[in-house]
Amino acid sequence: MPTKQKYNLKEMSEKNQHIDQLSKKDVEAQIIEALKTIFDPEIPVDIYEMGLIYEIKIDDDFNVELEMTLTSPSCPVAESLPEEARTKVEELWCVKSAKIELVWEPTWGKEMMSEEALLELGMM
Repeated sequence: MPTKQKYNLKEMSEKNQHIDQLSKKDVEAQIIEALKTIFDPEIPVDIYEMGLIYEIKIDDDFNVELEMTLTSPSCPVAESLPEEARTKVEELWCVKSAKIELVWEPTWGKEMMSEEALLELGMM
């Protein structure tokens, strides 16, 4: 499990100043960018554009909870993909902690894919 970078007091103070200036919308944008680097090994589209991320919740302390699904319960990356998403989000300097809630309702379908994903897969 990767450990977060340790900071000296000056660096921590500077980090806290940056966090004070961040909005939840800024943090959400960084989270989305991180999620767009994660791909299902069988599909050449990232998990965000695939529509696998249902909700991003950020509390006032920048703890993050992602509600996500998989294309099917028998997905071969059912164990590794949610953990990869949690790790990528938690590694962001602006995120205090990250938790994944894997959900099966609503059931994922191609209508949840973005237009970009549909184009990439030739489904549009």
